[in-house]
Amino acid sequence: QVQLQESGPGLVEPSQTLSLTCTVSEDSIAANYYYSWVRQPPGKRLEWMGAIGIDGRVYSDPSLGSRTSISGDSSKNQITLKLSSVTPEDTAVYYCVRAQTPRPDLYRREGDWGQGTQVTVSS
Repeated sequence: QVQLQESGPGLVEPSQTLSLTCTVSEDSIAANYYYSWVRQPPGKRLEWMGAIGIDGRVYSDPSLGSRTSISGDSSKNQITLKLSSVTPEDTAVYYCVRAQTPRPDLYRREGDWGQGTQVTVSS
């Protein structure tokens, strides 16, 4: 079974850019799958942030505007999320998700999920 491992800084200062990496365990990033970033702020619901397909097409949540950037590196089996101009409201557990749709059903936890990584935005 595929494993996804998120990594990145646990603490980021306000106004900086957060960068997270998802490393996929399989030999290659599989075709017919999409890789999403999902987050859960404390006491709030899961939030879909965006996804990337194997063809490189990127899907983003409009509410985040141009703050998000998602990219993939098949040579490293990695997906990267960059979130610019972070504020304390971006404090959350961030998850990497592999699914057969760019927008997996969060409540059913559709797809394969990483264990999540805690990110705190604070000065």
